[in-house]
Amino acid sequence: MKKLCFYIIGLLIITSCEDVIDVDVPNGEPRLVIDASFEIYLDETPIDALGGVRLTLSAPFFDDSVPTVSDATVFITNLSDNSIINFVESLGEPGFFVPEDPNVIPEFDIDYELTVIYNEETYKATTQLIPTVSIDNIEQGDGTLFEGDETEIIVFFTDDGNREDFYLFDFDFNLYLPSEDRFYQGESFNFSYFYEDMVGGEEVTIKILGIDERYFNYSNILIEQSEQEGGNPFQTPPAQIRGNIINTTNPDNYALGYFNLSEANRFQFTIEE
Repeated sequence: MKKLCFYIIGLLIITSCEDVIDVDVPNGEPRLVIDASFEIYLDETPIDALGGVRLTLSAPFFDDSVPTVSDATVFITNLSDNSIINFVESLGEPGFFVPEDPNVIPEFDIDYELTVIYNEETYKATTQLIPTVSIDNIEQGDGTLFEGDETEIIVFFTDDGNREDFYLFDFDFNLYLPSEDRFYQGESFNFSYFYEDMVGGEEVTIKILGIDERYFNYSNILIEQSEQEGGNPFQTPPAQIRGNIINTTNPDNYALGYFNLSEANRFQFTIEE
């Protein structure tokens, strides 16, 4: 398993403990979780559009399985002309909905509204396609962190100085890093990222996604909570993170998750021996 080494978490050592500890974790009613993330690769020919709408139900804290949702209606409306992109459930992947017409590509400066109808309630969220920049280059460095055997890669990119940008870097293996251009506005910039347990010849795909400020804040909280390693009873149970999705039928029965459209750029890299 690859894992980012970024900082040290305080270590709790318990010895000679034989008492049984009962942990009372609050379990609310299951909520609909809508993960609607799309990556649009406008710099590729043909243009590639990845992603879909994944529907699940929230599960109790210690449950290993996540129930999927299939009996829902899903579509996206282009609010500039009210044209509709209908979604169908993917064959062989319950709860994952994809566009009926994969050739429809979102455009900049247009509002797109996601609609999910489930259990006679309607959930909506609106966003725009958020631009990004290209990854200029990736190099492998020889730096390390704590264990001394990490693999360093150095990411080079150039920020667009004409706007305030927020990015989400995807380092493969479900490893992510949000970033904002507050300290490198309009500049060429590079930073190091460290993997564990990499071997020579292993291929990774590194992506830079354009996101808005709200999704930047949402991603930071989500990543922070996911690093809690799930079932450690000595940690605070993850809080329910509200995204940009609204239940227009019953606001109290809100959904979890987010609707996001990102322009994306990707870079293939092979780890050296």
